[in-house]
Amino acid sequence: MSYKKKGRYLIFMLAICLILSGCVNKKTPVEKMYNVLEKVVSKEEVFEEQQDPLVKLEKEEKEKYDQIIGLGMKEYDQIIKLSDEAIALTDKRKEHMDKETESLKKSEQEFRKVADIKDELDNAELKKLINELNEIMTQRYRAHEELYKEYSESLKSDKDLYEMFKNKNLAREDLEAQVSKLNETYKKVLEANENFNKLTEQYNDKKLLFYKKAGLKLNK
Repeated sequence: MSYKKKGRYLIFMLAICLILSGCVNKKTPVEKMYNVLEKVVSKEEVFEEQQDPLVKLEKEEKEKYDQIIGLGMKEYDQIIKLSDEAIALTDKRKEHMDKETESLKKSEQEFRKVADIKDELDNAELKKLINELNEIMTQRYRAHEELYKEYSESLKSDKDLYEMFKNKNLAREDLEAQVSKLNETYKKVLEANENFNKLTEQYNDKKLLFYKKAGLKLNK
């Protein structure tokens, strides 16, 4: 065999190997779906990382608030100091909330791939589960947008309150009105957060059911 023919033969055999390898390693629709759903989890790692810092910052800010409330106007300089520190904490909370939201946007972008893979599924029951999963997850993303909106509004109200504390001529009625407004804002935050958590739980339950019906064995 000439060198030229041998080279062609090797290239031909390599092409066959690549084709066969592609067939062997080709993922099933269920495997593709699993990979996407697990990538969605990884996209939300940054989201998860924001939870503890946010709780810690909220606790620190509450302590500042309690200290301010316990002071009299004779300690005005201390009130100024604590108010500025509390405002700085609200800014940090905003940073974490922004990171959380950005993580969810990346998660949503990844999750959109589910729609294309769904059409490759032959099993009607699995398709139905994916449709339900898609509906829940879509609601979940919208719920977080609402949570972000309400949380941002609460941060603004917090900062307004701390700025008011720095006013020596602050009227008691104005302070009470702001505190009342803040309480209403946080009520909306709590409701939005509960809705988001409820949808997250529903999504996780439905996803595990899909894995079970699809015959996927998880190492968890």
